[in-house]
Amino acid sequence: MIEIKDLKKCYGERTVLDIPYLKIDENETVAFAGANGSGKTTLLRILAGMIKKSDGTVDVPEKILYMPQQSYAFRGDLIKNITVGNSQKEKAEELLEKLELSHLTDKKAVSLSGGELQRLSLCRVLSRKCELLLLDEPTSACDARGAELVIKAIKEYKNENGCAVLMSTHSPVLALNSADRLIILNGGRIEADGRPKEVLNNPGTEWAKSFIAGWKTDA
Repeated sequence: MIEIKDLKKCYGERTVLDIPYLKIDENETVAFAGANGSGKTTLLRILAGMIKKSDGTVDVPEKILYMPQQSYAFRGDLIKNITVGNSQKEKAEELLEKLELSHLTDKKAVSLSGGELQRLSLCRVLSRKCELLLLDEPTSACDARGAELVIKAIKEYKNENGCAVLMSTHSPVLALNSADRLIILNGGRIEADGRPKEVLNNPGTEWAKSFIAGWKTDA
């Protein structure tokens, strides 16, 4: 279970995250959406231990995996990029097949396209076990087929490991097809929270309605 109380993140006098209370079940998949600067990445990075909070308490599991929005590659081929953290080669090959990258196995990872590199980064993360999986915009560089593969891989990983999955996204498709819950952030605060279809059809506040209308149009 993830439990957040009175969480704040400030940079000088500017508050970028202000969440009085948020509870997420241990096997729940939650998508966070909102405009740029709404606090999505900041929240994930705090939960991952990448940056410090300004105030409040955060209770998270010990085993956490975090995939940043900016994908990266190490020197060497795709297998080496996945097994760098002592993952098994067999698992790496299985994930490359699942995410339709196996035909690129012998290529240098740095030569991959943006979408391919993002799927490789996901392979690297999913090759390990965790209790909490944090994904920052996991389909941002993917085309429709790539996004479909990512969504399927995330679902299968969750079912196999029984972990919680928290992800930021600009994709209504990702939220609808993979999340149990959709939370809309606005200026670091929770604007809407509920099942994805319910939030998309009945956002509640006027700001949330305006955001959802534009979000659907941009998808």
